[in-house]
Amino acid sequence: MTIERAVSPAQRAVEVLGGDLTEATLKRYLDGLPGVDAVGLEQRAASLGTRSIKTTSKAWALDRIIGLIDLTTLEGADTPGKVRSLVAKALVPDAGDPATPRVAAVCVYGDMVPYAVEALGDAHAAGRVTEPGDGLINVAAVATAFPSGRAALPVKLADTADAVAAGADEIDMVIDRGAFLSGRFGHVFDEIVAVKEACRRADGSFAHLKVILETGELNTYDNVRRASWLAILAGGDFIKTSTGKVAPAATLPVTLLMLEAVRDWHRLTGENIGVKPAGGIRSSKDAIKYLVTVAETVGEEWLQPHLFRFGASSLLNDVLLQRQKLSSGHYSGADYVTID
Repeated sequence: MTIERAVSPAQRAVEVLGGDLTEATLKRYLDGLPGVDAVGLEQRAASLGTRSIKTTSKAWALDRIIGLIDLTTLEGADTPGKVRSLVAKALVPDAGDPATPRVAAVCVYGDMVPYAVEALGDAHAAGRVTEPGDGLINVAAVATAFPSGRAALPVKLADTADAVAAGADEIDMVIDRGAFLSGRFGHVFDEIVAVKEACRRADGSFAHLKVILETGELNTYDNVRRASWLAILAGGDFIKTSTGKVAPAATLPVTLLMLEAVRDWHRLTGENIGVKPAGGIRSSKDAIKYLVTVAETVGEEWLQPHLFRFGASSLLNDVLLQRQKLSSGHYSGADYVTID
């Protein structure tokens, strides 16, 4: 699954920077981005979070949330059996309601990709762009020494290439936060470009690249804005908040800020970049706040799998219980959904 850029990241960066692609010009551009009004950002996020929706819209929203989920297991104790169980839930989220939509993707460690691909069978999207309701599911793999990103570049590239060769449609990479925070923007840029190239399949197409900023370690909103623009300049197809291993993970203000970067990039270049909040989004009530924020910031066209995702493991269960409540008029017990 990918939406190819018209030009290479280096060419695009030169066009946007208005000069040669050097550490100095990259740093000057990113440092010259407008500062973030933290109070204004948080007030707008809080305002969007108070929006209410009607019952009919809620039914649509719950189904759309399911179709935007990357159902995830990223534990050291993951086994082929656990991945097969995850895929089974992705294929049939609610055994009592065959009309329940499928999730967008399953997200696993690279060595678990073959088991996910095998378990999906014909439902595996296999590099195709998915649409809401088409029933196809992507396989996403975390890579580049996830979650720390602390490895030599050849190791990160091998990690990525192995996952793609095993059938991963999407790669979730982590940036080198140490390099970013020390101002080595060129180093981070070059690594993202190299990882993007490692996403190339044998047929010349590319796996989708999601760039994880790990916003909980970036300390300031200004850094989140710089990191978002840097990841987009370097060729990321998505910018993603978090690994889910660091607190705080996704927050509404940070996601709003990243959506604004995507909006501004679209206005500048005409290109659409995706956003993926991940970690800490556990309830349908919170997820709906994110849907509203997306629609109000970049438009409803972003509410599709190739432009917006939720990285989650427990969110799906709450959404299923809310769907059951809408159809039956009462809440089901937690035992009416499978335990992940």
